[in-house]
Amino acid sequence: MTYLYIKNYGGVILRSTVQAGVSKIEGFGLYGFSEDELFAIHSSTLEVLEYTGLKVQCKEALEIFAEGGARVDFKTSIVKIPQYLVEEAIKSAPSTILLAGRNPKNDLILGGKRVGFINFGEGVSIIDPYTRKYRPTTKKDVADLTRFCDALDQLDAVLRPVAPHDVPPKVSVVHNAEAIFNNTSKHIFIGCDGKKVLKMAAAVVGGEEKLRDRPIFSCNICPTSPLQLVDHAAEVIIEGARAGIPVNMLSMAMAGATSTITLGGTLVTHNAEVLGAIVLSQLTQKGAPVIYGSSTTIMDMRTTTAPVGSPELGMINAGVAKLAQYYQ
Repeated sequence: MTYLYIKNYGGVILRSTVQAGVSKIEGFGLYGFSEDELFAIHSSTLEVLEYTGLKVQCKEALEIFAEGGARVDFKTSIVKIPQYLVEEAIKSAPSTILLAGRNPKNDLILGGKRVGFINFGEGVSIIDPYTRKYRPTTKKDVADLTRFCDALDQLDAVLRPVAPHDVPPKVSVVHNAEAIFNNTSKHIFIGCDGKKVLKMAAAVVGGEEKLRDRPIFSCNICPTSPLQLVDHAAEVIIEGARAGIPVNMLSMAMAGATSTITLGGTLVTHNAEVLGAIVLSQLTQKGAPVIYGSSTTIMDMRTTTAPVGSPELGMINAGVAKLAQYYQ
């Protein structure tokens, strides 16, 4: 790289010598893979998507894949994605995206190696701060905890914090959205019940076009490991792409359970699920905003649970981050 160093000393501009071939490391980084190793994971992923494929349980998604050039078996719902389609989707997906806050001062730009922080979700029980009793969470808890997250300067966005168990399950997403939209001016990550939540968000910002320009919420979708996109996940990808809403493709593969026991093999499964979902997004609408997400971890063979504090989780997270940066 070439740099021209320009410094201001007491109002006097000094131009230093142009330097060629300068390689800079700013801050601390974790380099778990070489470029060749990342390419090997990428190549293995392309092989899985083209020859093994994804099971896609959504008729509209199958039609979009077929029209886009994938090989689709409508009887088995298996989609095999040629390598060129994956490469084109990677190129057309934007490298930076805006996660708008209702208040512009809370806007968050994702891209490169920028880091932001968010709360975890979705909790299903809580220790009541007043009674100290352990109980299921309610819609009021959603509102209260959202307001709490809104007040924390350390959080850049708000993920739906807890579940509203005191409302009918079929409409819980809508109740969640109402409680959250009314209690934060930051960007929101929320499960999406398609058109209903989109209409609510459009009403908040003043119309669908304004929502497209400044999306105040994003959707999370989780492929079902190994290598499946169920109805709901595919529908959210499609609706999000059409509306210009960012969609976080969040694989939750478990090494030793829903993916191979090796961490390298798990990264391939993870990568195939995320890239397959991104292909669907880009075939629906080129340039649709997407996020390369991860909740991938290992399975504890003794307890058959996912230990989210394990060293392997940190290793997987580092690998996933490098893959996301590899694809820009």
